[in-house]
Amino acid sequence: MSQPPSEGRAPAGPPGGSRTLRALGLAGVPREDPLLYPGAWPRESGLLDGDRLLPLDRAVYEEGDGRVPVLAIGSNASPAQLHHKMAEFGVDSPVPMVRSRVTGLDIGVSAHVSRMGYVSASPVAAPGVVRELFVLWLDEAQLAVIDASEGVPMAGGNFDRVWLPAPDVRVEPGDGSVLRGAYAYVNRHGVLHDGAGAPRRHPGAQRPLITELLDASARLRELFGATPEEFCARARADRRLCDRGTRLFAAEQRVTASGLERYVGSGPEDPFAGGRTPSSGPTAPMP
Repeated sequence: MSQPPSEGRAPAGPPGGSRTLRALGLAGVPREDPLLYPGAWPRESGLLDGDRLLPLDRAVYEEGDGRVPVLAIGSNASPAQLHHKMAEFGVDSPVPMVRSRVTGLDIGVSAHVSRMGYVSASPVAAPGVVRELFVLWLDEAQLAVIDASEGVPMAGGNFDRVWLPAPDVRVEPGDGSVLRGAYAYVNRHGVLHDGAGAPRRHPGAQRPLITELLDASARLRELFGATPEEFCARARADRRLCDRGTRLFAAEQRVTASGLERYVGSGPEDPFAGGRTPSSGPTAPMP
């Protein structure tokens, strides 16, 4: 079974020790330091409660529990990134994070330059491929925060939230069950290809990815500099520059479809229809 990126796996915490994210080696926030993307992922399932990751006593939530399953493909599997997003809107309810076996999906490279300064991950269709990913069981307020952070409600946002049904994507949370499906965020710009036309796999670390992208394009270096550090700094400082970088990916014919576009708008009715996207307090920057 394929594992989450090795760069993003947290070291084991001390037995019986503190459960804070810092003590567990999970404290780095990619939104504050883009070269940390996708952030450290936990080794096991847990309950994110503020800045602590506590043991989790269940893997599946029923419809009446008021939570929906959302696959975390990139930094949404980082407890520190999740905590940062929720704190922006004052949402402090715990988030169950369930490490799950997922078949039919892989982690590609988003075909856009993030305003956070990194090149994010995006799901791609991959029949037969097995990955270990996290399922977040989100309540209404939490889902609205993540939707906003991914730009779902915005015409110029980068992602659509889609429902991936079983058996197209098989999600096994480890309790012997198979979910009937799960939500995921599909990039509206597509994903980068591997040179032969197939979606390329995200390497799970920013430095080698950005280095390769810059080395392959003089025009990208003109916009973002010659090093990952320059790339991140310039992207974070200029929203319009990020848009130019995104357009350049397409102009240089680096982009292909994720294979998941057919699910956009085809899922079940929104589980929290009529819910309000957070609008009070700071506006979450889109990734």
